[in-house]
Amino acid sequence: MRAITPDDGTLHVDELPDPVPAAGEVLIEVAAAGVNNADLQQVAGNYPPPPGASDILGLEVSGTVRALGAGVTSFAIGDRVCALLSGGGYASLVAAPVTQVLPVPGNVDLVEAAGLPEAACTVYSNVGMLAGLRPGQTLLVHGGTGGMGSHAVLWAKALGATVVATSGGERKVRASRELGADLVIDHRSEDFVARTLEFTGGRGVDVVLDVVGPDYLDRNLEVLAPNGHIAVIASGSGRTGELDLGAMMRKRATISATTLRARPAVEKAAIVEAVRYNVWPLVSAGRVRPVVDSVLPLDQAAEAHRRVRDGEVIGKVLLTP
Repeated sequence: MRAITPDDGTLHVDELPDPVPAAGEVLIEVAAAGVNNADLQQVAGNYPPPPGASDILGLEVSGTVRALGAGVTSFAIGDRVCALLSGGGYASLVAAPVTQVLPVPGNVDLVEAAGLPEAACTVYSNVGMLAGLRPGQTLLVHGGTGGMGSHAVLWAKALGATVVATSGGERKVRASRELGADLVIDHRSEDFVARTLEFTGGRGVDVVLDVVGPDYLDRNLEVLAPNGHIAVIASGSGRTGELDLGAMMRKRATISATTLRARPAVEKAAIVEAVRYNVWPLVSAGRVRPVVDSVLPLDQAAEAHRRVRDGEVIGKVLLTP
């Protein structure tokens, strides 16, 4: 198979032996792989694969089932699927645990489906499972046109929540509005705390999905409503000087900080099953869809990384082998 592994910060295509699915695994002929910031961090040496995971880049794919490992009965050869991975997606073939594989609904393009697993599982596990966002509540999404943010806007609106999104620049602000955000704030020229508090009549938001990290922590707490939750899914610098516990206690606030890749397999399986039950019906109904910025061939992975690094993409960049 063809695959990409990082080598001293460079990306190149190698010919590697075809993987063989172990018991409980599905071999997928890859139609496309999603590009995530985690891939860029791995290349930079800041986010190594968890023990036992493939060194090949790529945390999500779509494709067709080519072979089944022992004990797999929930899929058949030829099925259209997408999968959450711990690595191995930048390849023409990948073996994935069947508990992390989802069927691709008939209304979703197979290549574009590669943009769903990582975003759907990250957003739902944080905003749905941890924060417990409910219809009628308000969600603040930072980076409302990124791979995670665009999915969060679509899913929260389909759920029946009110969505406030921050985006940078006129093009992204317009894209956030087109995705359905009720209020879009240009973080380059506007104060998201003041705008959000004005929009909510001073109450604040019930949940914040934060892709920035420590630099936004104080302001996220300021904009949070009583009993609200801040879900942090990016570390930024990785450190923060102080957390105002007094303000948290007065608001009865909670904060979670998670990653997805290094979770135990049993936790990933539970998240994927929750996504299948709670998010996939919305995908099948066309209310939640993959948001794709561009599709590039595998040998242009470096260009795909540059586009993600520059931060001007709307939705996901995908690679096709």
